[in-house]
Amino acid sequence: MTEHRILLSQATVDKQEEEALLRAVRSGWVAPLGPEVDAFEEEIAQRTGCEHGLALSSGTAALHLALLRLGVGEDDYVPVSSLTFAATTNAIEYVGATPVFVDALEDGNIDPKLLDQAISELKAEGKSVPVMITVDLMGRCCEYPEIEEIAKQHGVTLLVDAAESLGASINGRPAGSFGVAAAISFNGNKIITTSGGGMLVSDDKELIDGARYLSTQARQPVAWYEHTDIGYNYRLSNLLAAVGRAQLAKLDTFMARRAEIRARYQELGERLGFRLLGDVSTPHEHKENCWLSTIVLDDNHALTPDDLIAALEEANIEARHLWKPMHLQPVYAGARGVLNGTAEKLFGRAVTLPSGSGLSDADIDRVVETLNRTLHSDC
Repeated sequence: MTEHRILLSQATVDKQEEEALLRAVRSGWVAPLGPEVDAFEEEIAQRTGCEHGLALSSGTAALHLALLRLGVGEDDYVPVSSLTFAATTNAIEYVGATPVFVDALEDGNIDPKLLDQAISELKAEGKSVPVMITVDLMGRCCEYPEIEEIAKQHGVTLLVDAAESLGASINGRPAGSFGVAAAISFNGNKIITTSGGGMLVSDDKELIDGARYLSTQARQPVAWYEHTDIGYNYRLSNLLAAVGRAQLAKLDTFMARRAEIRARYQELGERLGFRLLGDVSTPHEHKENCWLSTIVLDDNHALTPDDLIAALEEANIEARHLWKPMHLQPVYAGARGVLNGTAEKLFGRAVTLPSGSGLSDADIDRVVETLNRTLHSDC
């Protein structure tokens, strides 16, 4: 009999989400928006230490609206983490600006020194650099003390892609609270989910109000449908917000379980020839949300990520490569970047393992046994 499939990060839902959804349906607020959305915005803002939240259809929508409200457009250059999902850079393309890819530190997050270099070079050439975007990779905050100082020195606005980092912190300050605004994702595989959705958080009320206006098709406040701007259908539904509220109440529990799973993998690392992606020295105190545990195979290990992923797949276990750096993507062939090879190296040596909050001890035992069997034989 084939053993059940172990997924990378399956949503963990139970009666609380069912009850929340039923509550929202019975309230009559089945159409988009409603009291669950209002409450969800307030609760996420509070969790991230921000004054305001705007519930949206995706984290990508949050980035897009933030860039629009910040006035980013054609002839602008936006330094951005290269090691990220395409959604980050897609939002830059949506507004007609040009991404400039910045390489990574050993934890996968953007390298502040290279970020500084990228901005300096662009400005020396007379380029317009109104905004830079950092990405909190796999649930770990970037080195924001240094990054915020760079933003201040250059007069460049910091926008944060915190899609993966809800619940994380650096020096006790929560993910989402850095920069002028941050985008959060509630996609189905994130640490909490609304099945699909996102949020823009900020202390800047004018930015949030402007994004809110654009997210509802830019309707003017008159008795008929009047539009003076191009808008978007980007708002989150009341039903999904109710699910999100039930999930948010469990965030700390989810983080604790994922930390336990990460610890199991960490125990194997020294013996089997790998490290966890976030296991690097830093002058700052990091608390990761442990969304996805990614191992980095030692340089001298005989196996490749393809080999390990194939062995796990043979055992009916889902695993995947780390994000392929955006500067290596065909769609960005020839794009500008400030690179040191770290992102490419990580992509070539890293594998993301099952990390879901709902995985049982027996599930993790099966993953560990497969890692032991596969990596030990090739150490």
